[in-house]
Amino acid sequence: MASPKLGNPAVVGLAAFGLTTMVLQFHNVGWMGLGPVIWLGLIFGGTAQLIAGLQEMKTGNNFGYSAFTSYGAFWIALALMLIGNSAGWFVASTTDVGWFLVAWTLYTAIMWVGSMRINAALAWTFTTLLLGFILLDLAHFGFPAMTVVAGYVLMVCALLAWYVMAHIIFADVFGRDVLPVGKPWIKDREPVQITSTSTSELQPEVM
Repeated sequence: MASPKLGNPAVVGLAAFGLTTMVLQFHNVGWMGLGPVIWLGLIFGGTAQLIAGLQEMKTGNNFGYSAFTSYGAFWIALALMLIGNSAGWFVASTTDVGWFLVAWTLYTAIMWVGSMRINAALAWTFTTLLLGFILLDLAHFGFPAMTVVAGYVLMVCALLAWYVMAHIIFADVFGRDVLPVGKPWIKDREPVQITSTSTSELQPEVM
């Protein structure tokens, strides 16, 4: 008996990540207030993405498991931090938030390297995410104008995340690759071809 087809948790994780990131940037560039960001951070970017990450564990995808679970927790933590600041509970200063972001920048750098082994679209997603975090770090350590710059960079990041999401959904519903995501930036090295039987020239193949 054939096993039932399972959905890909990444389509929810990428949707939640992209949408919540996009709405936060609408706030960062001055287009809207903070209220919707908090609720999205708790429900969609946080809880839904966290659940998607836990579902990735069942598929054996460590990259998705780590990314969606971690960034889901990031959104919940950020939303609660903003609520705490508003209510006067465990208030975090601008510098405190800056160090919080620095830690997430370091985590993102690790995931950025991993994304290069998956496909180009995901690598670009994490490249813009890493750049956005760096700009937000600077914004919290004396360069507030970088917040707006980060806002536009992270809007691009959100759109790229949605592109990868659309790639997965369209490939499923159309039965073919409608939106190509490009080859990985880091590939396996080609095996070295041994062209001589001379003992001095024999080398093991590089896998």
